[in-house]
Amino acid sequence: MSSQDIPEENLPAEQGTAHGAVRVADEKNPFADPGLPPHEHRIQDIDERAAKRSERTVALLFTLSMLATVAFIASYVTIPVDRSVYIFPLGHLSALNFALGMTLGVALFAIGAGAVHWARTLMSDQELADERHPIEAPSEVRAKVMDDFRQGAKESALGRRKLIRNTMFGALALFPLSGVVLLRDLGPLPGTKLRHTLWSKGKLLVNMNTNEPMRPSDIIVGSLTFAKPEGLEEHDHEFQTEIAKAALMLVRIQPDDIKDKRQLEWSHEGIVAYSKICTHVGCPISLYEQQTHHALCPCHQSTFDLADGARVIFGPAGHALPQLRIGVNDEGYLEALGDFDEPVGPAFWERG
Repeated sequence: MSSQDIPEENLPAEQGTAHGAVRVADEKNPFADPGLPPHEHRIQDIDERAAKRSERTVALLFTLSMLATVAFIASYVTIPVDRSVYIFPLGHLSALNFALGMTLGVALFAIGAGAVHWARTLMSDQELADERHPIEAPSEVRAKVMDDFRQGAKESALGRRKLIRNTMFGALALFPLSGVVLLRDLGPLPGTKLRHTLWSKGKLLVNMNTNEPMRPSDIIVGSLTFAKPEGLEEHDHEFQTEIAKAALMLVRIQPDDIKDKRQLEWSHEGIVAYSKICTHVGCPISLYEQQTHHALCPCHQSTFDLADGARVIFGPAGHALPQLRIGVNDEGYLEALGDFDEPVGPAFWERG
């Protein structure tokens, strides 16, 4: 039961109508809105010196956040990774992790505490009662919202309390630098590593299965053979990193079926060599269809025409497979005549 269910003549005089402000609940209408208690002014509302003290407190907290952010960056740069520190009762901890956690926590806490203290002591705290309105917002409600926003902005004293404003902006501007510094943990910059592989002029093509150098007679029409650079062994520390860029696949195609003139120049007796790494997300290509000369990536079905420059004819791959220029040395073994002419795999947009 609400006040709207009671006839207006039965309401106490101080309650008004059901559409007006209902202020008092009594025994006849216990479900009426009891109203808001009388507003009590804070000391900051009536004493400017107290307001100044609160302002300095908020500014101090924001300044503390800025100092903590600077300390975070300094700790990250200066404290060795392997240094430990004893903290009772936690025991031995990583000095770097402890310093980063403490400074980052203080920076966040100081911003939050400053904002809360600002709101509780300097912003307007007068309670306002408003009737529930329909979900849709008529023009007068939108106008009222904008008026309330402007009034709230004015009462926040952001323009008048310049010390708070400036230190808050400083804290908010400095704090994101912590995240920028943490990007360093993603590893060293790649430089030109994505543009180069272990292939170079004179490197022999070694069969991935037999671990032996390859001759042209080892590649038969219709087969798909995988190769690696000479000198790269599976027990090498960098094997996985290097093979992910240097893995090669070879097929022999009748020279008359090769459509790309440059592709024919970079081949040997119809043997073409392409990167085995798909240019979509880097999956190893392992399927080949002899009749169509199509190579298929099993991950997302990107399909490449090896008789036409390994261009993409289906699937999400965005680039053709890079080709490796090959020839035969004096001993009759297949060798590379250089590196790939563009980055392999899903490298980056400045390909070539």
